Amino acid sequence: MPGRLLNKVALVFGAGSIGEGWGNGKAAAVAYAREGARVVCADLNAAAADETQRIIEGEGGVAIACAVDVVKFDAITRTVDAALDAFGRVDILHNNVGINEPGGAVDTTEESWDRVMAINAKGMFLTCKAVLPHMERQNSGAIINISSLAAIRYTGYAYASYYASKAAVNQFTRSVAMEFAAKGIRANTIMPGIIDTPHIYQHISGFYHDIEEMRAKRASLSPMKRQGDAWDIAWASVFLASNEAKYITGIELCIDGGLHCKV
Repeated sequence: MPGRLLNKVALVFGAGSIGEGWGNGKAAAVAYAREGARVVCADLNAAAADETQRIIEGEGGVAIACAVDVVKFDAITRTVDAALDAFGRVDILHNNVGINEPGGAVDTTEESWDRVMAINAKGMFLTCKAVLPHMERQNSGAIINISSLAAIRYTGYAYASYYASKAAVNQFTRSVAMEFAAKGIRANTIMPGIIDTPHIYQHISGFYHDIEEMRAKRASLSPMKRQGDAWDIAWASVFLASNEAKYITGIELCIDGGLHCKV
């Protein structure tokens, strides 16, 4: 059903990709554009944001690119201002920025813990803080925060700070959903599971002997016996941002091939 987001403006933080291929945020930005939205492609990596903008424009869509650090509120407000200057409103806030750093409850350093919590949790708070007043004036808006299955399950990797930060994302999103439900603003969380994106090749591959072992073992964890991809996250995001989901708020949507059902 093309055109589900016609005349909407989507602000995507983390719209670039960490490497070749399709990351979740990059795919979401392009999917929003394919459904008619004008897109603000925001990313720490300016070149990555520019690439997503070029893809959207190459397909006939409308986009601008912004370089932004999500732990700096002044940079976020400048990005929101750029969106308003270009398009006059923000209808969709999509938060995809996140990192993970190895370490359990003992060997994680304080610096690493603070860095992960700042980027993964504080960053989403700051983007919401900047965008929500504008959505409130519009009496409408949809927020999609990308969390992880790690928010509710131990996924086999020693990432103590990542688990904690993603659990924080879930509860923060619920609080936003309830605070703004009567004001026409919805907030939902997506929890990806075993997803094949450029991210895993840079941050998870070290747990395995080689790439093929990583792919095979990750696929074996899923009840579907395969990994998902960035487009699984992107099209779910489009649904949650669209009027098809107009009575859905405060949920955590698992996109994991059923992995959350396993003991």
